[in-house]
Amino acid sequence: MPATPPQPRRTVAIILLDRIVAVGTTARRVLTGRDDVSRATWVAVIAALGVLVATAVSVIGLLRTPEKLTPVTLDAPPSTEQVGTAPTDTPRAQARPAASSPATSAPSPTASTTAAPPTVGASTRPTPSGATASATPAALTADFAIADTALLSYGAAVTISNPGSVPVPQWTLTVTLPRESLRVSAVEGARVSRDGAVWTFVPDGGAGQVAGSASVTVTFRVNGSPAGAAPEACAIDGAACVGFSH
Repeated sequence: MPATPPQPRRTVAIILLDRIVAVGTTARRVLTGRDDVSRATWVAVIAALGVLVATAVSVIGLLRTPEKLTPVTLDAPPSTEQVGTAPTDTPRAQARPAASSPATSAPSPTASTTAAPPTVGASTRPTPSGATASATPAALTADFAIADTALLSYGAAVTISNPGSVPVPQWTLTVTLPRESLRVSAVEGARVSRDGAVWTFVPDGGAGQVAGSASVTVTFRVNGSPAGAAPEACAIDGAACVGFSH
């Protein structure tokens, strides 16, 4: 049996031309089989076929003249001699010393020092050597006197004096009656409290303060005759009242 002769190998250009011819034949059959095909449709089909033909011609031309294609060049890999360390005979760059800037001269202490302004409101008067930080108030004195008498009561007045120059805001005046049954009333210039027969008088707010070289008066009334109800004791801050006689 004779051998079948080998078929010639089809190139890319031949395959592309066969595809163009087949597309053109199919388009012609479809368009000729329809009655309502417009001129615009024919123009579009012809333009498409023209684009296909132009593309085929360009591809065939490139395949036949491959020398016209721009060759792609690749960089050669670096040789082992270049990748290695730097040659020993190459002098290393020496670090340059930084340019020394002229030292800034420090300002003179006398030039930058300014005199501090005096504090506003500060007293510049010299303090006397004998003056103390706070003066001590003087001891108060008290004068007891019976002001008026009645059949069953009498009135008493105690004058509290400050011989010094410093005001005395607090003081304590005590009056001891002979019996606990006796009562004190009509008190003016102080507040009073009792403990048995002892009656204690203290300043009544700011009005009871004794200014320097001044005095205050405390008055009260006792329900009893002076003969049998006169006070047994009178003292200001523990010191006996002046003018008291028992």
